[in-house]
Amino acid sequence: MTLPLYLLLVLTGGVGAALRYVLDGLIGSRTKGSSFPWATTIINVSGAFVLGLLTGLVAGRMEDTDVRAILAVGPLGGYTTFSTASYEAVQLVRQKQYGLALAYGVGVLVVCVGVAFVGYYYGSRA
Repeated sequence: MTLPLYLLLVLTGGVGAALRYVLDGLIGSRTKGSSFPWATTIINVSGAFVLGLLTGLVAGRMEDTDVRAILAVGPLGGYTTFSTASYEAVQLVRQKQYGLALAYGVGVLVVCVGVAFVGYYYGSRA
């Protein structure tokens, strides 16, 4: 990867992170009082779907890995956050909400993989 492409990847990652920050605030303000981490869940599920969709769209059509990274890895890597989801699961355990922590930890992973498959399915048929 050349320096200009690397810088573009960094820039697109920053755009994704900024979008996550804005959406986290908007969703968080509407779900105050809930112990369930709605903002991170919605962000990660939507990001997984979009990544699956983009992957399906470019499958067999675009072999340039640099361009694929700039289109998907940068913005969606900045947008989604597995580490925050993990932290929030730990916080639920600390609050002694064991069932919710387990459901959240497993559920987010299963749902994200599922919507990524759905996105890929539709993207590959476009």
